[in-house]
Amino acid sequence: MDAVIKKIVPVPANTETTRPSEAEVENAVRVLLRWTGDDPTREGLIDTPKRVAKAYRELFSGYEQSAADELGRTFEEIAGYDDLVVVRDIEFHSHCEHHMLPIIGKAHVGYLPDGKVVGLSKIARVVDIFAHRLQTQEALTAQVAAAIQETLNPRGVAVMIEAEHMCMAMRGIRKQGSTTLTTTFTGAFKDTPEEQVRFITMVRGLAQAS
Repeated sequence: MDAVIKKIVPVPANTETTRPSEAEVENAVRVLLRWTGDDPTREGLIDTPKRVAKAYRELFSGYEQSAADELGRTFEEIAGYDDLVVVRDIEFHSHCEHHMLPIIGKAHVGYLPDGKVVGLSKIARVVDIFAHRLQTQEALTAQVAAAIQETLNPRGVAVMIEAEHMCMAMRGIRKQGSTTLTTTFTGAFKDTPEEQVRFITMVRGLAQAS
């Protein structure tokens, strides 16, 4: 599925003023523990609310990070290189915004430079920043592509994400091993089918050879 790119809306800088306190979060976890039918005062669960609050800070740290900042430093001494750059098999984990259950997968990102490139690790960091937020896979795919397109202004960006959704594997239909594939193409990749094919061939061909 080819996701539709929309302009990224920055996360408000004043989230700390509206964010619940750690004590409120821990109390909410205790309510959830009671709702499951367990006793939050028993030995094994006494420190669980504090642990969950700490874990959520880490799992959703992407709200406090900027993809544009990560992509801000570029390199122009590239000896005239203007062909496809692909970073594949970027492993990530995220959480679906519908059930707050894990999404586990890999992202493959390519772009056609226009006079400058970015450090390869920065591409992986961009995936991580958006993955560490509540997500749908479609939105995650489009956000990664839009961030690279808006910041680097390359001739085109291609993003493919394949992931397993625990909300599908652990509940509801309970189908383990089923993966969802999404793609977003901008610029030359969107306008030229041959570039799409080249990107997909590089991703799929290398994956099959390894």
